[in-house]
Amino acid sequence: MRYDLVIFDNDGVLVDSEPISNRHLAAYLTELGHPTSYEDSVRDYMGSAMHRVHELILERTGQRLPDDFDDVFHARVFAAFERELKPVDGVAGVLEKLTADGVPYCVASSGSHARIRVGHRTTGLDRWFTEDRIFSSEDVGRGKPAPDLFLYAAERMGVAPGRCAVVEDSPLGVQAALAAGMDVFAFTAMTPAEKLAGARRFFADMHELAGLLA
Repeated sequence: MRYDLVIFDNDGVLVDSEPISNRHLAAYLTELGHPTSYEDSVRDYMGSAMHRVHELILERTGQRLPDDFDDVFHARVFAAFERELKPVDGVAGVLEKLTADGVPYCVASSGSHARIRVGHRTTGLDRWFTEDRIFSSEDVGRGKPAPDLFLYAAERMGVAPGRCAVVEDSPLGVQAALAAGMDVFAFTAMTPAEKLAGARRFFADMHELAGLLA
């Protein structure tokens, strides 16, 4: 099947940000009195919007995170991105192939617009993603696993959900794409395939993706 739109998750799919982000999130939550390991952070928050962090902490402890939690966390993570962030190996080749073949693509991320742009600017991926190709959970209110973000991206790009392929690496993201009625290509570099059930195809090396989409 030739897809009319390829929708990329951002963190862990386009940019190798998940290890950096989850390391800092675990450290900050622990600092605030909510002991969290790196593994805990990946399990509970990978692929989710920030509101999920607030909701889970409140549900588990009855305590609210500080009002400036998001601002402090993002400042720490953005600084780390500028020092350490790299594009996922092979993703530039995928974008080149989609462009050459005339296949539209975009990014739909649980992260904020600011986070997406910092990551793309740092890694040089900003050349591939103009403003009209960037969608964030900020645009819809509810992040993954709700399907809202993927449906919004497809609508804005003028493509029916059933003609979209989503490239995801998190269980929440896969759930969201399936709920939106889209095919999922699951990137297993960080998450085992068994945790990404429902995907159409699985791949561990980004260099494989262009061939799979074709």
